[in-house]
Amino acid sequence: MKARIVSTGSYVPEKVLTNHDLEKMVETSDEWITERTGIKQRRIASPEQATSDLAYEASVRALQSANLTAKDIDLIIVATVTPDMLVPSSACILQMKLGATNAVAFDINGACTGFIYALAVAEKFIKTGASKRALVIGAETLSRFTDWTDRTTCVLLADGAGAVVVEPTKKDEGIKIIDIFSDGTMWDFIHMPAGGSKMPVTEDVIKQRLNFIKMRGNETFKVAVKTLEEIVDTTLKKGGITSSELALLVPHQANIRIIQAMAKRLELPMEKVMVNIDKYGNTSAASIPIALDEANRMGRIKKGDYIMLAAFGAGLTWGSALIKW
Repeated sequence: MKARIVSTGSYVPEKVLTNHDLEKMVETSDEWITERTGIKQRRIASPEQATSDLAYEASVRALQSANLTAKDIDLIIVATVTPDMLVPSSACILQMKLGATNAVAFDINGACTGFIYALAVAEKFIKTGASKRALVIGAETLSRFTDWTDRTTCVLLADGAGAVVVEPTKKDEGIKIIDIFSDGTMWDFIHMPAGGSKMPVTEDVIKQRLNFIKMRGNETFKVAVKTLEEIVDTTLKKGGITSSELALLVPHQANIRIIQAMAKRLELPMEKVMVNIDKYGNTSAASIPIALDEANRMGRIKKGDYIMLAAFGAGLTWGSALIKW
C-alpha cells in the first residue's frame, strides 16, 4: 500500500505588498530585492485573518477538487511556525472550522520543510492503515512575526496556505520516497528568540525587537544550496531515476538564486522548475503546497509524471519527496 496525493488547493490573502511599497518602509529598492531574491510582491493577511483561516480556505479548495466533504477526512496535519496560538493547535481549530468531526488533528513545526515533514507523517499513517484519507496543509502568517524595520527579513516573508488530500493506492503511483533530516547545531541560523518558554515576551523584549524572526542570510544560503542538491540527488537514487526523468521540481520558494543554483547543479532546465516566488515571496511551510497547487491547475503535472518536492528551513531542517503523479 502506498499513499498518493489526489487533489490540491491553495489560498493567498488579497492584500498585495510590492517592492515599491517596501521602498517607503525601509532602506531598500525594487531592483535590489528583485536581484537578490527574485521577489516582486508578496501577500499579507488582513488583521482579521489567522493561520487557521488561511488553512481553511486552502483546505476547502482541496476538498472540492477531490469531490469530498470534511467528514470524509480522518487525519488533519497543519505544518506551521505561526499558529493561531500556542494552545490549542491550529489543526484543531481548523478541524472545528471545517466540521471534520471524524478526524484527529495536530500541528507540525518543521519550518520551511514543514509541509514535507507533514506529508511524511501522513504517508506513514496511510501506509499502516491508521488513516484512510488525510488532509495535509502548510499555512503561515509570517507577517505577524516580521520586523518591518529589518530589511534583511521583511523583503522575504509573506502569508499564504496550501493543502493536499492524501489517500491510499495499490497502483504504481503516489509517493515513492520521502527523506527528511535535521541538524539542531545550526538552530540560530533562522530563529525567533522570544515568544516561547525560554524568553517570554516582555516590554523589554519588545523594545529589543526579539519577538520577530531573525536570519543569518549568507550562512543559510551556502548551506541551503549544498544541502538541497545532496538531498534531491539522494532521493532520486533511492527512487531509481535520474534528474532528467523529472517532469517538474517544486522547491521551497525561499530565494530565486538558491532555486537557480540547485537546478544548475542537478542539470535541470528552469523550464522544469516551478517558480512563483516573484508573486508570493517566502511563505515558509505554505510555499511548496501553494506552488504544487498552482502547477497542478496550470496543467504542468500530468498523470504518470515524476515530480520532486524539496525544501530547507529553520532547525535546520531539510527534506525531499519523489512522487509519481
